[in-house]
Amino acid sequence: MTVEFQLDEQQRDFAASIDAALGAADLPGAVRAWSAGEVAPGRKMWEQLANLGVTALIVPEKFDGLGASPVDLVVALERLGRWCAPGPITESIAVAPVLLADDDRSTQLASGELIVTVAMPPHVPRAVDADSAGLLLLVDEDGVSEGLSGDCRQSVDPSRRLYEVAPAGESWQADIKRAYEFGALATAAQLVGAAEALLHVTVDYAKQRTQFGRVIGSYQAIKHRLADVHIAIELARPLVYGAALSLAPRDVSAANVAAGEAGLLAARCALQTHGAIGFTQENDLSMWLLRVQALRSAWGTPAAHRRRVLEAL
Repeated sequence: MTVEFQLDEQQRDFAASIDAALGAADLPGAVRAWSAGEVAPGRKMWEQLANLGVTALIVPEKFDGLGASPVDLVVALERLGRWCAPGPITESIAVAPVLLADDDRSTQLASGELIVTVAMPPHVPRAVDADSAGLLLLVDEDGVSEGLSGDCRQSVDPSRRLYEVAPAGESWQADIKRAYEFGALATAAQLVGAAEALLHVTVDYAKQRTQFGRVIGSYQAIKHRLADVHIAIELARPLVYGAALSLAPRDVSAANVAAGEAGLLAARCALQTHGAIGFTQENDLSMWLLRVQALRSAWGTPAAHRRRVLEAL
């Protein structure tokens, strides 16, 4: 028996509304500003996300959240990956609502007033963007506690600064396992969106760039590369949505691996097609190339996720 899964009209409209808002928001400029330590344009983007309900998606309704499903979360996070949105997207939108549980600060989280980042060793040893978050959470064997940021470590993606974290204050209990699955799932969704963005920009470039008197998109080698990327994305996306339905560790890890592979393939194809110009800081393509590299290990390395899949077989 085969099961066909499709987004409903409301979910498609939700995705379209995010695309419309972020497509008009000069995200490349916001990402570059965020990399330079100027967070104002990025915070404006977060305000737009809050107005759309993105920051409230999985916050419980009693805290003015939407209490939405993991599928709705994936819909939103895929679009944020598509636009390379800056900030602790996974941590604040997907993970923090689980870790804060019945904390009254969840109301501020839902409204977008509070941005949260998270460290969860060993898979997430450092907290991204702790300097721009209003709350830093540390997850360890004792539970969840507030954290203090320490030394900064540079990421391959300059818009993602990573901070060492030390515990501060009393800890509380939360569904840590579920929080981790949400983190890995949200990262996978962003990788699918980033891969899609890379494919689109590469297809457009291949239609315009000429070499030896021919548009390079007419060459079979280029066509085959682009087709391989398209297939990888279309194989990864249903795994991500399937994992959102089950939240089983095996499914989440399989989705994360597939999305990471699709992102990596899309990045390689984009760089090979654009040539050296694709990795200049002036070219927007470089943002997605670096984001894919950073996200592939952000919530568990590919090796760790493959190991979880094998152990579950």
